[in-house]
Amino acid sequence: MTSRSERPAQRGLDAIEKGVPALAQPLPLDQVAHQGWNLLREDLPMPAAIIKASALRNNSDWMRRFLAATGAKLAPHGKTTMAPALFDMQMDDGAWGITVATPHQIQVAHRFGFKRLFLANQLVGRTAISLVIDLLKSDPELDFYCLVDSEANAEQLASAVAERGLERPLKVLVEMGYLGGRTGCRTLEQGLALARFVAARPQALALAGVEGFEGIIREHTEEETIAKVETFLDSLVALSEACATERLYAPGPTIFSAGGSTFYDLVAAKLSQIEAPGERIILIRAGCYLTHDSLMYTELFRRMTVRSPEVEAFGAYSAALEVWSYVQSRPEPGRVILAFGKRDVSYDHLPRPLAWYRPGDPTATPQAISDGHAVVNLSDQHAFLDVPEDSPLQVGDLVGVGISHPCLTFDKWQVLHLVDDAYTVTGSIRTYF
Repeated sequence: MTSRSERPAQRGLDAIEKGVPALAQPLPLDQVAHQGWNLLREDLPMPAAIIKASALRNNSDWMRRFLAATGAKLAPHGKTTMAPALFDMQMDDGAWGITVATPHQIQVAHRFGFKRLFLANQLVGRTAISLVIDLLKSDPELDFYCLVDSEANAEQLASAVAERGLERPLKVLVEMGYLGGRTGCRTLEQGLALARFVAARPQALALAGVEGFEGIIREHTEEETIAKVETFLDSLVALSEACATERLYAPGPTIFSAGGSTFYDLVAAKLSQIEAPGERIILIRAGCYLTHDSLMYTELFRRMTVRSPEVEAFGAYSAALEVWSYVQSRPEPGRVILAFGKRDVSYDHLPRPLAWYRPGDPTATPQAISDGHAVVNLSDQHAFLDVPEDSPLQVGDLVGVGISHPCLTFDKWQVLHLVDDAYTVTGSIRTYF
């Protein structure tokens, strides 16, 4: 990883950015903590997205304990936050590298000095392939991996390596898939044939391992879902061992990778059973663990503790990401309108009201929102909150909500603020979506 002092400086905060106070001139990120801003004191314009530093550290520590216990390594998916400052935290905690999904994400991660990048996708198209090969030519420290699931793509990559004069082979993993799923070879025979195709081109391509993605497997019941995930992971094991038997892997560590933010407990357990010579890296790619959430991943973690009760020894995740806004209107006894909407939060699941605060009393603290308060709809800039008729909420109160699916909230903010447990701003995080 490039020394942080040698990286390009991140742009300071600007008043035209959402969630940033009025500033006479841009404020360098390293000066944010000195401003003494506090969300509850109304120092931030609303809506504002905040990350609780204590929850962030708790979640990072949880993952470190999990990795130590399982022997797996982590390449957190950068698409979740697209925040180099959070990548730094993950690398400082021992991450093996950073996972990316698109050419843009490759460029962001590399620009900020991250030297081991795992493209959990196929590298397709002249512009994208040329970008990667040119980065590899110009930066001998860049350790880059991508996926292949067809001979057509593998041949395109091999031809481009030769045509552009890259003097080291491009590292690729054969991706295993499943019927009805996303990308990936559908059968063991297809995967093994592709691995042989790659291994036959050692000047251009290096077979670095086998990969799959189980995160979108859903069946009618939890038991059926787990059974299908296990079956899919068995197919990864079978392909991995078949490639080892035929000695198709290139020299160096061999990577066996799966595991989004949902089933990485099953992935770590199953892939550790692979029998292959030499150094093996069992690589999971969870991204949402760092901030967690208040809905979807809270439920998914609960399910993990049921199927893998040993993870409870590591503690529990905490929701770090919240969005705060004002009560803008209470037009009916049972209806409150909050001043945030689809432009500010993910909405595959509606946000959960967590706490409220009435500005003006410096001794007060946010109060938990009682049952009966529920966000029932979102428009672009407004949230429709159903409330009991005796709800204390009134115009001007602050309300904090928990979100679901961090990826789709982060991408709505160029700036999120780190806060302590008293909601004093201790720093700001810039994203690059």
